Amino acid sequence: MALTDKFDGAISRRTLLVSGGIATGLALSGVALPAAAQGADYPKGDMVLGDPDAPVEVIEYASMTCPHCRRFHEEVYPALKKEWVDTGKVRFVFREFPLDRYALQASMLARCGGEQKFFGFIDLLFKQQASWTSASDPAAALRQIGLLGGISSDAFDACMADESLVDSILATRLDGHQRMKVSGTPSVYVNGEKVGDPMDYADISSRIRSAL
Repeated sequence: MALTDKFDGAISRRTLLVSGGIATGLALSGVALPAAAQGADYPKGDMVLGDPDAPVEVIEYASMTCPHCRRFHEEVYPALKKEWVDTGKVRFVFREFPLDRYALQASMLARCGGEQKFFGFIDLLFKQQASWTSASDPAAALRQIGLLGGISSDAFDACMADESLVDSILATRLDGHQRMKVSGTPSVYVNGEKVGDPMDYADISSRIRSAL
């Protein structure tokens, strides 16, 4: 999925929150956004799966509303995890690159339940992507997914209103755009080198073998 114009260049928290951003999504679900809501200890920064000392690092930049990202997690990621991550040869790093306000909300939701639930929520959100993204109220649909994952309605509201969490995710997105030259999602890197076709598992595996 290509980047949309409104996300090109510098991106600020206020741009996404106020200009048709997450504040709008919260308003749709009847939630007031506090002026400075923050303070909860949600996990920030890179989310890592596998041995932190693995010799090879694979990074994925993904948007939770991106259908190509869903395909990657359905068709490529399971084999990557089984063959390389679970065997201790690859450290898998997931970085959010939200392309719209609901992708940002979904990324926040994945972090709402803490580090131990993060990748479980990522899997669930991709599996149910077609359903919640096409709902008449995607924010309300995300709330229901949160409830399924053990996040109460009040906890969901608090998480969605946490400015520090928004800032952290958008900082990751901006760094990916500026430093890693991410131009669409999914973008996959093996030891810092971008993979031309992230759906080409044979190429990813070949790069990993060469790096071992």
